[in-house]
This record gives sequence, C-alpha cells and structure tokens, in this order.
Amino acid sequence: MKHIYAFEQVEDYRKFRPVIERFQSKLKAYQMVLEEDYQLNDLPKGIVWTTKELATETFSQIEIPAYTNRNNVFFSPDLDGWKELFLQQVEGCPDPLLGDFYQNLSESYIVTILGHELTHHLDLFLDDWDDEREDSIWFEEGMCEYLPRRNMLTDAEFGEIVKVETRLVERFADSYGHQTLDEFGTKTYEGSLSSILFQYWRSFLTVKYLVEEKADGNVQEVFREYHRWDQEGRKVPLSEFFNVGRLTFESK
Repeated sequence: MKHIYAFEQVEDYRKFRPVIERFQSKLKAYQMVLEEDYQLNDLPKGIVWTTKELATETFSQIEIPAYTNRNNVFFSPDLDGWKELFLQQVEGCPDPLLGDFYQNLSESYIVTILGHELTHHLDLFLDDWDDEREDSIWFEEGMCEYLPRRNMLTDAEFGEIVKVETRLVERFADSYGHQTLDEFGTKTYEGSLSSILFQYWRSFLTVKYLVEEKADGNVQEVFREYHRWDQEGRKVPLSEFFNVGRLTFESK
C-alpha cells in the first residue's frame, strides 16, 4: 500500500508530515488486527494524503475529507479542519459536552476515521465495490465505525465517543429519525451534512448494541448472522432480521 502526498504547497506537506507519520504507525497496527481477525485480504493500492480543500473540492465533492474506493483511500490529516467540520453540527446546541468534545478533539479520534476507510476493504462485507448501494448500508458503515474505535481507542475514549454520539442521535432524532436504518443508502449523501452524519452515528450505536449486548462482545458472531441473512435470501430488511429497526438510544 503506497503513501501518496497530494499537496499544492510544500509548506502543507511539511506541516502535516509529523501527524501523517503518527497516523501511519497507528494504522499499521490496526491493519494487522484486520488481517489476522477480519479478512483484510486485499489492501487499497494507496492512501492519498491531502488537504481538506483538495479532498472535498478537487478529488471529490463529498463534504467529508475521508473516503475510499476500490483502489485508494483519500484522507486529510488536518485536525483543525476536522474540528471545524464537526463543530458545525453542534453550533447553538445548549449541551456543553458536545461543544467541548469537538473543540478539544484529539488525534486519537481522527485516526479512527482513517481506520474506518481501511475497514471498508474487508472481505467479510457482502457488497462489492461495483454493487449498487441503494440502501441497507448501515451495517457496513456501522461496523467500519465500531471496529477501529474499539481497537484504536482506549476504553475511556471509546466510552466518551459513545456518550457524545448518543447525545447527537437524541438531538437530531426529531429531524432525521423518521428514516429507517435500511434507508441509509446512496441518496443519504444528497442531504445536509448533519443528516448524513446522523446515519453514521445511529449505525455505529446499532452495531455496538449488536456486538456488545446481543453477542456478548463476539464480533464474529455478528458477522455470521449477517452472512446467514444473505445466505437465506435477504427475505426481510437487515434491520428487521437483527430486530433493531425500533432500537432507540438514550444518554445516561
């Protein structure tokens, strides 16, 4: 897997080089976990390290500066850019926990976003890159959130992101909660940034519930059930198969 540096100015490369090196080291350790336990058999050809502006305006029109395709992962290591992006979602929110969390966002959380993109390359996921992804992508996206967070964060950090995203789901439930999990699909990305992120937050919390409460921490058991749903012909929506269609989340 090659590391490609796509910066317009050499100053940007010099600025981000230290954090890129730290992220590369952490990603390598996570990559070994995926290879050993979760069928990461084919790595992307490269990681394209770039700025937030190039990621969202030149290489793609996606608002989030992290994404992957069959061949490459595109990722911005700009911590300030990530803070700015996430703070947009909590502007005007009376809950100080949310603002404080994103204002003080650490590299530990940002590198899990890079881990998310690598996790998409697992052979355990049913849909191929060429398949139409019209709906029911919540399981893959939720698992791509869960696995790097569980493996790259400390228990305290993991608990903190669970608390934050549970509160965010509560906050936006009236606006976006009318959509079912299985409506998370290609059309989701036509909505606002908050509506897109809502689907990721909810998918992550749902997968966490499946792994930690229904499967007693056994990720492989959850994957086996996911494959059984496919082998039996996908007779019902995946959320119905897992009985999580009416799952709600409340902060403690």
